[in-house]
Amino acid sequence: MSTSPRPIGDAPNNDVEVPGQELVEDFCASLAREQGASKNTIRSYRTDLEAYLRWVQRLGLDVLTMTHRRLRRYLAELDAAAYERTTVNRHLSALRSFYRWLCAEQFSSNDPASAIQGPSLPAKLPKPLSEDEVDRLLAVHADNDDPLSLRDQAVLEFIYATGARVSEASAVKLCDVDVRNGTAKVFGKGSKERIVLLHTTAQEAIASYIERGRPALVGDKACESLFVSSRGNRFSTDAIRRMFKETLLAAGLDPGYSPHALRHAFATDMLAGGADLRSVQEMLGHANLSTTQIYTHVSPERLRAVHAQAHPRA
Repeated sequence: MSTSPRPIGDAPNNDVEVPGQELVEDFCASLAREQGASKNTIRSYRTDLEAYLRWVQRLGLDVLTMTHRRLRRYLAELDAAAYERTTVNRHLSALRSFYRWLCAEQFSSNDPASAIQGPSLPAKLPKPLSEDEVDRLLAVHADNDDPLSLRDQAVLEFIYATGARVSEASAVKLCDVDVRNGTAKVFGKGSKERIVLLHTTAQEAIASYIERGRPALVGDKACESLFVSSRGNRFSTDAIRRMFKETLLAAGLDPGYSPHALRHAFATDMLAGGADLRSVQEMLGHANLSTTQIYTHVSPERLRAVHAQAHPRA
């Protein structure tokens, strides 16, 4: 019998309880209760850990007495099965968190994942939208006054003005936005709250949407969300992505872009305009500065200008 991990996407047999399943469920419950992890994060952890449990079961091993060598074997089999390095690291991250929790809850005194290093990843810069492409994207709905166009324009302006994630834009409530003062409250990863700023163009687009677009979409429904669907419900992350794709096509742009490219364009433009990296980190809601450095880059022209201004011998 093969000991290779079940490929991602294979459906497990839900009629058979795998040893350790109850521990995984308790761990996932603690993620939500104690760390405020999102549903997507918990779903990802559960999926990866269930794949690990099935592998442990097939080899006749015990989750609580696992050794670091056997755990390395599991990760090596993921690698041999041609999983991406990012996927292997994701599995390792889930295992590290799981075994830390097992030790903290005194289910085990053994943490085989703590000393394991994941495969190194090449640094990748997401491709941002250029300034011209952003202008073309934001021009698609600008001259339309129907409720859906007002909403789509407001969503796009909101993301570009604030650098918000799609999930954050989808979750914003009407009461979280102060259009007059140009601020909004968003909740990022781990339910961390931060205040984002709206420039004048975004304020105007959101105000027009609230005044003329949103009431027509909500109708008699009691919906707290700022951005709503054609049926008056929260404008979901998937729906925002579909709208973004349709807007790209209407603008004649590469449909391979994701809304994250607009968030990246925000960061790039802020840096090119003179914002410091720490400020951009705060605006994006990144926990670590290194994450901001990966997601942003500054043009050589901007670097030369800063060097000429700051260096004493320039």
